[in-house]
Amino acid sequence: MNSLIRAMMGQAMQSGDETPETVFDAPAGNWVDRHAPPATRPWLRMSRADRPIGTWLLLLPCWWGVGLAMMADAPRWFDLWIVIACGLGALVMRGAGCTWNDITDRDIDARVARTRSRPLPSGQVTLRGAYLWLVAQLLVGLVILLTLGQAAIWMGVASLALVAIYPFAKRFTWWPQVFLGFAFNWGVLLAWTAHMGRVDLLPVIAWLAGIAWTIFYDTIYACQDVEDDALIGVKSTARLFGDASPRILLGFAALAVLLLALAISLTGRNQLIGLAGLAGFAAHLLWQLWKFKPDQTDTCLRLFRSNRDAGLILALFLAIAGLA
Repeated sequence: MNSLIRAMMGQAMQSGDETPETVFDAPAGNWVDRHAPPATRPWLRMSRADRPIGTWLLLLPCWWGVGLAMMADAPRWFDLWIVIACGLGALVMRGAGCTWNDITDRDIDARVARTRSRPLPSGQVTLRGAYLWLVAQLLVGLVILLTLGQAAIWMGVASLALVAIYPFAKRFTWWPQVFLGFAFNWGVLLAWTAHMGRVDLLPVIAWLAGIAWTIFYDTIYACQDVEDDALIGVKSTARLFGDASPRILLGFAALAVLLLALAISLTGRNQLIGLAGLAGFAAHLLWQLWKFKPDQTDTCLRLFRSNRDAGLILALFLAIAGLA
C-alpha cells in the first residue's frame, strides 16, 4: 500500500505545477484548499473531500435504515458501530464512486466549464493514478464492510454494480438521476440488513422513497449544467423537465414523503416521533421548491446542499424513536 501511495503521489507532483490550484465548483475556502498537504490535494479533490455534501447524501439513508430497524425491532449496542461504520464507509465509497465517475467522464468533464478544472481533465492526476486511487479506496471500504455481518456484506457487494453503471446512465437515458438514486440510497437496505440480518419490505419502501428524493435534489443540482449538457448531448432530468421542473419535483417530493410515511407506519414503535421528523423533512422540501428557480445556478447549488439538513431532520427523529 505504501508503494501504491508513493506512486500516485509522484504522478501528482509531476503535473501539479502546471495545473489549477483549486477546482472551480468546490466551495470557496474549503479545508482541502486551505489545510491539506499540497501533494494530497488532487486525490482528495477527486474523492470530493472538498465538498462533503455528497458524503452526507450517501450517509443519511444509511442512518434512516438504522433508525427504522431500531423502531421495528429494538436498539442494540451493535447499532452504534453500524452508525460509525456507515459514516466511514460513506466517506470512502463516495470517494471511490466519484473517482470512478471522473474516470468515465474525463472527456466530458474537459468540455464543461464547471468541471474542466477537476484533477483528471486538468492533468493533476493521470488515468493510471486514478485507477490506483480507486482500488485503494475500494479496499478500505471492503475492510469496513466485513465488520457488518454476512448478509450486509452481500448487500454491499451488490451495490457495486449500481455504482459502476451510474456514470454511463446520462449517455443512454434522460433519467440518470434514477440510477444515482438506486446507488445513493442502497445504504438504507444495507444498514437495515446489518441490524436485522435480512432484507424486508419496509427498507425497500424506504429505498424507493430515497430514490424519489434523489431525483428531487439531483434535478435541482443538474440545472447548473443544462446549457453545457445540451451542447455535448448529455441527458438529465433537468433537461427533460425544463420549465415544468418545479411542478414535477413537487410530485417527486410528495412521493418521497408518502413512501417514507408508509415505511414508518410499518415499524410498530414510536411512529408519531418518526412522523414528526418526516413532517420536518417535508417542510424542508417545500421550502426548497418555494426558493427554486431553474435558471439561478447559485440558488440551485445552495438548495441542493441544503438537503443535508432535510435528511438530518428525519434521521434525528428516527434515531430518537428507535431509542425511546
